[in-house]
Amino acid sequence: MKKLWFCLTILMVAAGTMAQSVQPYNLSLMPDMAIHNRDTTIEGVTLSVWGENPQTSLALGFINGTTGHSVGFSWSVFVNYSDSYQGVEWGMINYSQQDSVGWDAGFLAYTKNSLTGLGTAVVNYAGRLNGLQLGLLNYAEDTDTGVQVGLINIINSNKGWFSDMPNSLAPVMLFVNWRK
Repeated sequence: MKKLWFCLTILMVAAGTMAQSVQPYNLSLMPDMAIHNRDTTIEGVTLSVWGENPQTSLALGFINGTTGHSVGFSWSVFVNYSDSYQGVEWGMINYSQQDSVGWDAGFLAYTKNSLTGLGTAVVNYAGRLNGLQLGLLNYAEDTDTGVQVGLINIINSNKGWFSDMPNSLAPVMLFVNWRK
């Protein structure tokens, strides 16, 4: 009888653990070949060849993908991509479908909507910049308050050349551009 209770207890604990939508770790070869499926939120550490989970964690891998709003530190050899990310993303390519809050660093940092924080890349793109872009080519479609430092700096919403000094410089500038 004790063995039966012990086995039932182990089964209930295992079933409860598997039913949770939050896990402390994940190991992933690709999104559908992982310890936890791509709908499971990881709050801890993710090690991936290619992973894709919502997360509040440290993600280390070759390709790190996150869904929904994710938070943490994501370091990849090649690509970090996210719906919306808050924290640090370091990789050759960093892509955010919505917003990125924090620091993106690599060869290309592309934020479709709003970058709030710091973008340090050879090429930086932000739909809306609220912060600082450091790179060779910096582009922002629009900005409320933003500064660009690099070889070529473009803020598309800056109208006219030096017509709104000191609040903004120009649509295209060498070395530095801003809007406040």
